[in-house]
Amino acid sequence: MNSLKVSIITAVYNSSSFIEEMVESVIGQSHENWELILIDDFSADTSRQIIKKYMETDERIHLIENNENLGPAPTRNKGISFATGDFLSFLDSDDIWHSNFLKKSLNFAVENNFEFVFASYERCDEQLNPQLKDFIVPEKVNYTDVLKSCPIACLTALIDIRRIGKFYMPDLKKRQDWCLWLAILKEVPYAYGIKEPMAIYRMRKHSISRNKLKLIPYVWKVFRNVEKKNVFYSLYLLNIWALSGLKKYYVNTKLD
Repeated sequence: MNSLKVSIITAVYNSSSFIEEMVESVIGQSHENWELILIDDFSADTSRQIIKKYMETDERIHLIENNENLGPAPTRNKGISFATGDFLSFLDSDDIWHSNFLKKSLNFAVENNFEFVFASYERCDEQLNPQLKDFIVPEKVNYTDVLKSCPIACLTALIDIRRIGKFYMPDLKKRQDWCLWLAILKEVPYAYGIKEPMAIYRMRKHSISRNKLKLIPYVWKVFRNVEKKNVFYSLYLLNIWALSGLKKYYVNTKLD
């Protein structure tokens, strides 16, 4: 298992407040065969300087610098192109992995011959205080499941690119990772979930991803422009997505 290399893709934009915690969580992984590819999207803070300090002591850490702000999808796609690993994963610059994330995810994928796996995760505020109950993922999902409601968080996906190759994200401001999962699930029958929470998702106060009304135009573009669904089916999917979002964040999610 130690011979398997994981390429970790992180898009960085003005992330100096959180990026050290993220990098430390990667350095602390019990599976040590990885490369961390950080792509700075023309940050105006000290993100690049922080990354370069880590690069001085760990040759597994790499930095790609955009000469202008390109947005999350083109930025992550640069990292995917650069990746040399057997498996591909993503970790946003404000999120954190538990130390056993890579080891357990790889074991789960390899022992079961799965091309695509994902895990449950904790939901915390910006100071890492528990905010909602842990999000526990289903045992498996297919294309239709994920089209209706996406339980695959970017920070817990692990993809065997030895077997299925590299897929890239469409140039959308939001929901580009969802589109990536859909593209992969057109080629493989299922993504398989790990019930144990193995990462921490930082719930930012002003994130568009938490505001479901603001997300509607992006979700509509996924249904109509990316997945090419007709208007009536798209409206049906939009309603299911909205109800699933309410359940995910508001139904029986409060901490005891």
